[in-house]
Amino acid sequence: MPPAPLLELRAVAKSFGGVAALKGVDFTLDAGEIHGLVGENGAGKSTLMKIIAGVHAGDQGEMRLAGDVVRFRSARDARAAGIGMVHQELAIVPTLSVAENVLLGMQPRNRLGFIDWPAMIAIAKRHLENLGLVVDPRAEMASLPLGMQQLIEIARVLFSGARLIILDEPTSALSPPEITRLFALLKRLRAEGRSFIFISHFLDDVLAICDRVTVFRNGAKAGAARVGDIDKAWLIERMIGAGHHELEESYLGEIQLRGPEGAADAAVVLAAEGLGRGTSFQDVSLTVRAGEVLGIYGFMGSGQLDLARALFGKTPPERGILRIEGRAVRLRNTTRARRAGLAFVPESRRSMLFALEPLYKNMSISVLDRLARLWLKPKREREIARRHIAQLSIRPAQPDRPLGTLSGGNQQKVALAKWLTFAPKVLLLSEPTRGMDVGAKEDVVRIVRRLRNEGLAIIVASAEPETVLALADRILVMRKGRIAREFANETVSKDRLLAAA
Repeated sequence: MPPAPLLELRAVAKSFGGVAALKGVDFTLDAGEIHGLVGENGAGKSTLMKIIAGVHAGDQGEMRLAGDVVRFRSARDARAAGIGMVHQELAIVPTLSVAENVLLGMQPRNRLGFIDWPAMIAIAKRHLENLGLVVDPRAEMASLPLGMQQLIEIARVLFSGARLIILDEPTSALSPPEITRLFALLKRLRAEGRSFIFISHFLDDVLAICDRVTVFRNGAKAGAARVGDIDKAWLIERMIGAGHHELEESYLGEIQLRGPEGAADAAVVLAAEGLGRGTSFQDVSLTVRAGEVLGIYGFMGSGQLDLARALFGKTPPERGILRIEGRAVRLRNTTRARRAGLAFVPESRRSMLFALEPLYKNMSISVLDRLARLWLKPKREREIARRHIAQLSIRPAQPDRPLGTLSGGNQQKVALAKWLTFAPKVLLLSEPTRGMDVGAKEDVVRIVRRLRNEGLAIIVASAEPETVLALADRILVMRKGRIAREFANETVSKDRLLAAA
């Protein structure tokens, strides 16, 4: 008789306000297994993980851990049972040392009750070395690359005694070498009997590291299989259904860039010459025309996101010349950038949206000065919101609904809508599809293409090659703060982008 799964959920259901988030879901995880979990935003993945991690309790069904029925009343109960989670937004303390982060809340004490610093450093060093991680335990966390920070957080969760670890989008901000290092650690821990639930929108990564994969769709399990028996097309079809082709090329094959000649008769809207700022980026020159999407790709830390922020005046360039429609401008702040006709959607939606406010207020906040000079006009704001909701297929289609109740993909559409009431000359998009599912990404691709076809000049800065390939007419690759390669009028693939970066 085979051993019982390490974790088993049977017919688990969960509703919020009468809306079913999970519909009788079954899920199993074996000891010494890496199990991938994929699906659209709102498909139920997060709800399931929160039930496993003790944040929520299921309304129906049961959960078994090593064969025993368990019902966690809190996250502390789950941690005590050996379940840990590494979130996409790392829960590190950047100003503390590596050792302090590894032993956070578990620091050894001396006889006087004070932290025993030599013992803490020695324990952290031994624990990290046992995991194959060579790093100075006295180093400040903020000084380390993002990939190493993530490995250290995994080390912290393991030190707490976790035998089952949930990894939420663990590769979303890592370069290929960092991903290779992470996967090597996961394989080593799997061989030692640790188990992982690997949640990711990067389907290549799921197929590369996982033993099995489960697909969620609309709160239910849409399929499960051993990784060796399936391919990426199998996953995409079960995630979003047949007939979704906007993103399929960027996931599965090569892209033929139409190049700048597609907008050859259009005027250059934005031109940069020799832009530089500190060590973030140097000697950057580029142009973007009306009716063109310029992709700027690079690994995390390559400078493309810093460049996007600089173009919008958030962190103005210290050197170089920037021209809008041929006129030299100095965008010392975001107010000047907006007046010059630039709009910016940053990689962090939280920094520009208000979760507790309704959709219509989030959409109109950037244009209130144009809508009303003396007093607010909620009726007009709602009319604008309804138009954007229809055009961008925002769901639920309720202008008065609090923004925080929407999925990440729909919140990103609201972030786009914020700038579309009065169309800008240049739209800057920083990581426009980060953390989004395939279906939501496809919606964003359609929106961006429509805006391009309406004559808008668009710059997309991203560390996700699929995003750049799906959106761009021309691609600049940045490496160590400089432009290393341009792709135009040619066939380009994910592998070629990675090699150039």
